[in-house]
Amino acid sequence: MEKLEADEDNLYQSKSNFALQNGGTVRPERFTFSPEPSFENIRRLQAQFTDERDWNQFHQPRNLLLAMVGEVGEVAELFQWRGEVAEGLPDWTESEREHLAHELSDVLIYLVELAEKCHVDLPQAVLRKMALNRLKYPASKVHGSAKKYTEYKD
Repeated sequence: MEKLEADEDNLYQSKSNFALQNGGTVRPERFTFSPEPSFENIRRLQAQFTDERDWNQFHQPRNLLLAMVGEVGEVAELFQWRGEVAEGLPDWTESEREHLAHELSDVLIYLVELAEKCHVDLPQAVLRKMALNRLKYPASKVHGSAKKYTEYKD
């Protein structure tokens, strides 16, 4: 793990030096997730949690979807009336960030369980969807624009 982090640091430094030497700007380092747990680990943990409580009888796709939408609403409440919120949430208290982490976790747990019940291999589906998005939104055509793909002219 330390080698991977060192390699990433070296890569970032190399890109930064290249950009500066070529008149470019250096983007701030992006936030990254920890490598564990994987989607499969989350799915297993939630399945065990559900099985231990005999809740599978209630966890059908429609119910999971509605529960997830409710949790998305709870995330939205945390942002409601705040105006624009800067990346990293610098104006939020630690308690507010933790509350957000809990609500986002609820959304993710329901999403993973919904994917399981619908037999959607979520990591593979994401890869396929990203490939489609690259075709729909070629960087050369959409760079710096927020238009929908139907608004672009060839």
